[in-house]
Amino acid sequence: MVENQLMLRDINNAEVLNALLKVPRHLFVTPEYQHLAYSDSALPITHNQTISQPYIVALMTQSAELEKNHRVLEIGTGSGYQAAVLAEIVDEVYTIEIIEPLSKKATHLLKKLGYKNISAKSGDGYQGWKEHAPFDAILITAATPEIPAPLIEQLKVGGKMVLPFAESSFSQNLIVLTKKKNGKMDKKFITGVRFVPMTGEVRK
Repeated sequence: MVENQLMLRDINNAEVLNALLKVPRHLFVTPEYQHLAYSDSALPITHNQTISQPYIVALMTQSAELEKNHRVLEIGTGSGYQAAVLAEIVDEVYTIEIIEPLSKKATHLLKKLGYKNISAKSGDGYQGWKEHAPFDAILITAATPEIPAPLIEQLKVGGKMVLPFAESSFSQNLIVLTKKKNGKMDKKFITGVRFVPMTGEVRK
């Protein structure tokens, strides 16, 4: 997977590649899809959610420009796979999942795999996790039609927010936002993507 799907494309960050090598993706997919765990494709998990394709996980992680001492917030734990990848790279990972059964299952698996630097909870990621802010990076793993204001507030100056932005019901773009001293966000387009929609307060 790493050699054929990532290194032959534009994933060149050594820490990201090593993280993808270490995390056993087959443990994060449902049994009926384990034979496809290392294919470069998104796969269904429970509750109408998906585990992102390895390339997109690597691309989002690389785009966040992470360092070892960083504190990272993930919105949308899902299976827990992205959180595990992040935890191989940075000291602190905080992850929020709005679907409680998914959150419990992912939390159990991450603990079973020995990840002590991941804090997980169930809730609406729109409000972020104020108690642990500010964050060096924030990753949103569901398509959002707007940038939640609390997440902008909880991002450090110079920090990066990586997310699939829903331009419309038919168009999603992976973008990177960098917070400036004046509080404004510089925007960079990465590529077109397809994610499940972010739910909760963002849809009100």
